[in-house]
Amino acid sequence: MKIAFNSSLPRSGSTLLQNILAQDSRFYCSPTSGLLGLLLAARQNFTQSQEFKATDEATNREQFRGFCHRAIEGFYFGPSVNFAVAVDKSRGWLHNWDWLKLFWPQPTRMLICIRDLRGILSSMEKLYRLRADYSDPAARPQQMGMVTLDSRVKQWLNTVPIGPTAGKLGDLVARGIHKECCVVRFEDLHSNPRPTMQRVYEYLEEPMPEIDFTNIEQKTQENDHVHGIYGVHQIRQKLEAVKPDWNEVLGKEISRRVVVENRWFYETFYPEVLARLPADNGQAQPTATRMSRQEFERLTKLMEMQDA
Repeated sequence: MKIAFNSSLPRSGSTLLQNILAQDSRFYCSPTSGLLGLLLAARQNFTQSQEFKATDEATNREQFRGFCHRAIEGFYFGPSVNFAVAVDKSRGWLHNWDWLKLFWPQPTRMLICIRDLRGILSSMEKLYRLRADYSDPAARPQQMGMVTLDSRVKQWLNTVPIGPTAGKLGDLVARGIHKECCVVRFEDLHSNPRPTMQRVYEYLEEPMPEIDFTNIEQKTQENDHVHGIYGVHQIRQKLEAVKPDWNEVLGKEISRRVVVENRWFYETFYPEVLARLPADNGQAQPTATRMSRQEFERLTKLMEMQDA
């Protein structure tokens, strides 16, 4: 019986990784999981309960950690279970690494899918345009929130879904904890799937089965309307390299600025990108962001709506 955790950046291949692993019948790989939510609710009750406050703290902590440990085991390994490895997918595990380590035995196996931030932002921008029938809760035209491409990029980098997760990953990097995890680059998974997955299986200490990367069956199912504009969890059946398009979608200046302003991320995970970056002493140059015709028309329509 073995449990691993998949806690990844958005738009970075975590659903794809789950489904590749799930091609092996020995694995159960969850869609976006609610398990952590159950544990967080229990922790909230443990923190606030008068009964726990009134009794021995050390004993309570030991008992609560045992409760959390058994809750994870019970969630996945009931009497009718016929798999050997469960992989629970939730972005929140990354945020709760220190807590998880208190009640889950060594080794704590954490898979972290990442992607060039420019690729994440480009993917989100394309979804923002494609799914314009739905509103983004962060869009506040009266305050110019998310009106321009530049403002959307800043919004996504500093709030959910990218900001907090990337920030927590940065904390783990600063503490060296990311070396205990298996970091899977989106680009490697698509361009070189076999050696990339071999490394994942070695980390999980499981034998790698024969996998047909041209015919990946979708095992996980989710209602993407629940997850909002950017929550798309359908995978392509055939795994192929994804051509970078951020210069076309975001523009060259915004793309360059993303790298410069997130240097720690690229130094740690994409040093080859920094090697190709023109020398600027690590400082983003103050340049105006050119508004595309589409952006201008969108802004004009929003202003007309406000004046109506």
